[in-house]
Amino acid sequence: MKKYINKIPVVAMALVLLTFAACKKEYRNASGANATDVLNSSKGLTGIAASLQRVYTAGRSGMLYNSVTANGFVTNELVLLNSGNLPEAQLTAGGATVDGTNTILSGLWANANKIIYDADNVITNTPSVISDKNYAAGLIAYASIYKALAIGNMAQYWEKIPSGTGKNVTFITRVQGFEKAIEVIDNALAVIQANPPSASALSNLPAGIDIANTLYALKARYALFSGKYDVALTSANAVDITKKSTFNFDVLTLNPINDVAASNVNVYQVVDANLGLSGAFAPNPLDNRLTFYTVTATTAPVVRIGGFGLTSTTAFPVYLTGEITLIKAEANARKTTPDLAAALTELNKVITKVPATDPFGVGANLSALTGTYTQAQLLDEIYKQRCIELYMSGLKLEDMRRFARPTSERKRNFFPYPFTERDNNTNTPADPLF
Repeated sequence: MKKYINKIPVVAMALVLLTFAACKKEYRNASGANATDVLNSSKGLTGIAASLQRVYTAGRSGMLYNSVTANGFVTNELVLLNSGNLPEAQLTAGGATVDGTNTILSGLWANANKIIYDADNVITNTPSVISDKNYAAGLIAYASIYKALAIGNMAQYWEKIPSGTGKNVTFITRVQGFEKAIEVIDNALAVIQANPPSASALSNLPAGIDIANTLYALKARYALFSGKYDVALTSANAVDITKKSTFNFDVLTLNPINDVAASNVNVYQVVDANLGLSGAFAPNPLDNRLTFYTVTATTAPVVRIGGFGLTSTTAFPVYLTGEITLIKAEANARKTTPDLAAALTELNKVITKVPATDPFGVGANLSALTGTYTQAQLLDEIYKQRCIELYMSGLKLEDMRRFARPTSERKRNFFPYPFTERDNNTNTPADPLF
């Protein structure tokens, strides 16, 4: 990321790195740069767009760490090593112990709103400021990816989410949130179809993101989450699964999962060698994904984080190609007229995939399922494969609800709203009981 950080104008960085507590806040540039000037210049808008990845991924306060961590504890993917880490300790205890003081949740909430606010500035102002339509398309599409991710993350963890940013903003349902994310994506797809992003735009944005494939992948994800199975299937089919899209890290900007958790034994590690799965969902011991996502140490804890938290510079996937195949399997199994044969075919693509043929090296390398399966049986197997293939991706809590897993298997169903929001917004909904 150091390649593009140097290209971000100081005034833009000053604007976009402001901290905030709740979506009620007004975002002002206290360091002296005039916000209007930044939003009316190509350099300023490029700087805002380029900074979105840092807000999303950087450190313990970023959305990436907070999403993987919050999800991991309440779905039993992770084990706490030191109860002195109070936010993580709340989540590992679950239930009523998790409240509005939790800084992991408030960080997730605050950064999501910050990203939405900044992305909106790029999406709204770029068309009138930048005359080069191909350059503008790159900024709009890139910002749209992060806006969709921010909305989608909030909708995965809270029953209702803010309808936008501003003072005393109203709330919409989580399904409406997924639908809003899809609208953002559809607008971005229309923009890049009319004017493909220019090389100059892409050179001024962080490397690693495949814009078109990411937009289709996220549309497939959120369509699946909102029950739009035909849309999910069509969108998943539009993704080129031979390519990958990543958040990249280097010696200056570290992988937050490795930096905070995997590189030491003081926060958390993987729960066990089976990724927290047992009974009918226990992985096959020969599944190659187990040794991808975990590594063995000679000292306790013996089983530790591997996969996309392995090193400080390991890239983290925006989506896994295996997720796209599993979306196809689930959408075929759930659509109005289920196609169970097609669902099984897609499911077997994941089960038989060898690591060498996957862009990320994720592969089970097992024998295909054979025989006849009912819809319920196929859905159980799809859930199992998602738990393994998408381990520590931040998606399991959404999966557990969608696949109607018993609440006894998780420690929260939805999260309480951060006090930073409740104290500043009278429209904040009541907290869920669990």
